[in-house]
Amino acid sequence: MLFAQRLQFLQSNVFADMDKAKAKALAAGRQLIDLSLGSSDLPAEAHAIEAIAQSLYDPSTHGYLLFHGTQAFRHAAAVWYEQRFGIPINPETEVIPLIGSQEGTAHLPLAVLNPGDFALLLDPGYPSHAGGVYLASGQIYPMPLREENGFLPVFADIPTPVLAQSRMMVLSYPHNPTSAIAPLSFFQEAVAFCQQHNLVLVHDFPYVDLVFDDTKEDAESSLNTSPRLGVPASPRPSSLAPSILQADPEKSVSIEFFTLSKSYNMGGFRIGFGIGNAEFIRALRQVKAAVDFNQYRGILNGAIAALTGSQDGVKKTVATFRQRRDAFVNALHRIGWQVPTPKATMYVWAKLPEPWSQDSIEFCTQLVEKTGVAASPGAGFGKFGEGYVRFALVHEPDILETAVQRIAEFL
Repeated sequence: MLFAQRLQFLQSNVFADMDKAKAKALAAGRQLIDLSLGSSDLPAEAHAIEAIAQSLYDPSTHGYLLFHGTQAFRHAAAVWYEQRFGIPINPETEVIPLIGSQEGTAHLPLAVLNPGDFALLLDPGYPSHAGGVYLASGQIYPMPLREENGFLPVFADIPTPVLAQSRMMVLSYPHNPTSAIAPLSFFQEAVAFCQQHNLVLVHDFPYVDLVFDDTKEDAESSLNTSPRLGVPASPRPSSLAPSILQADPEKSVSIEFFTLSKSYNMGGFRIGFGIGNAEFIRALRQVKAAVDFNQYRGILNGAIAALTGSQDGVKKTVATFRQRRDAFVNALHRIGWQVPTPKATMYVWAKLPEPWSQDSIEFCTQLVEKTGVAASPGAGFGKFGEGYVRFALVHEPDILETAVQRIAEFL
């Protein structure tokens, strides 16, 4: 059987490769400390779980869910966004439910790219960004992220012939895997660039809340004082994590993807949403209509409860990952591995020491096989990720410190 050529680009990814190495370590009797996958180990909030549980006993939730049936969720997402960023959102035309933000970045290229068109992607970047382009038979131009540039792309370096064939740009800050943040001025530059070159500007925004201002006010997570009637206040947005629509309030070229996987620890429930340009939302709806119905209504009810209920759980999640970050970074410093303290996300992006500085895959493979500590090789996120390793802070501080002890013995 001959399969489509696009499958050759989808044969493996960083997570699948590490799964094989982890299985080998387990077979050898190693006790695994898995820091390779950014899947939160924290529980979803009780009020979200209760909303889903109650839905199970409502037979009206058991059938197919068409777009009109998602109205309550879209309204909740629009109100949540308006409270956070102060930009009016039409829930009928500017919001779409998604199976996590990954569905948005994977499916939007099908609505935007013709075969051979370029998408401008961050390198290193999240693997599904590339996967969606390959599914659409597009080409990728990797925008290098270098430490000396704060892991931000330099738009002026994109070749003119590539720009002539480009249809979209994908950004994502706070960034996975580097944990870099981007100021509003950068997003304003990106919007102007995409307007000039007629590009769809996609912003993948899963880490909207996982930002560490490291100030007393941030630790207390003060609330807005004037929420919309009937909806509890949300945490004030951090200036370290602006929305792309703050740079494009008219939504002229932009769409932004959110997920409840990180802020609300609901990764397994597969629920997110897109907000932005009404034409982009409509085009994505057309793709979704050919691929799937929406999620079970009970999942949306749980998401509504999460977005509109108490946000104390979000504050606890941020505080937990700040504590883990500090414990892990300090432990690495004590063994002589100097890494910067990230200002956002649930990751530490570490430059590899010698003799591993240009062989991140071998480092991670040997590390898990010899110590049981699993991490993600930087090369798995793109060519310019080589020389780095990503650690996901998905365990309690004492386990993270144990992991660093094992890393020290390995080194």
